[in-house]
Amino acid sequence: MVSVIIVAVVTAVIAYLIGSVNFSILLSKAAGKDIRESGSGNAGATNMLRVYGKFMGFLTLILDMVKGALVIFLTYLAMYYLLPRINFVEEPVLYGFKADYLLDALPYLAGWFAIIGHCFPIHFGFKGGKGVAAALGVVLMLDWQVGVIALVVALAAIICTRYVSVGSILGAVLFVVLTFARQFFDREFNVFVLAITILMALLIVLRHHANIRRLKRGEENKLFARKPKEAKAPDTAQEPAEFTTSDGVDEDEGDINIVE
Repeated sequence: MVSVIIVAVVTAVIAYLIGSVNFSILLSKAAGKDIRESGSGNAGATNMLRVYGKFMGFLTLILDMVKGALVIFLTYLAMYYLLPRINFVEEPVLYGFKADYLLDALPYLAGWFAIIGHCFPIHFGFKGGKGVAAALGVVLMLDWQVGVIALVVALAAIICTRYVSVGSILGAVLFVVLTFARQFFDREFNVFVLAITILMALLIVLRHHANIRRLKRGEENKLFARKPKEAKAPDTAQEPAEFTTSDGVDEDEGDINIVE
């Protein structure tokens, strides 16, 4: 007889290791420089977009989404083909909950640890991204209807505000609300599923703590914002270092600013 706790731990470890494969770091290193040393320093699709361009940003986004979706796919595959062959402990295994009830939350547990792996990858010194793209792949595989609604609302927020962080946070919070609404209307409550969705959203929000502070100060970077041109220093090679009038006063003294 096998306890479902052991299965949950194995699932969490495998999901974390897969989530730790950070494609923005791999692609940026292949391009010449670790993305964590450029731009905002975040190992994610948005920073790849700003530093390496649209193609690399889009490629990172797709690969991270596929990574999150893959974790859920493998979990469902194991649930349908592997777990039925295991004899689980029949008596309550955790606070009165039986194995079947806990197994229903297994895909959500796998998704949560995949996002944790993306944010804190063991392969890259625990310095990863903010988990948004991986979370999107996870959510779309867990419940595609909830995922599509959250994605559409998040994209609308990004288009209207041009702040990726606003859309990401809004989508994460909406995921919790929609999951609760789904369970409420279906009359099938699973406290573990709800708890894990809250933890997923909380992780995403906490990973955006610096963005939230910048939003409050009005300093957050907008998507596709043009970088201000740097003013060129005047060419003084052909000019004398100093001009003096007949009064002995330097003509280049004053309060004129060359660089604004």
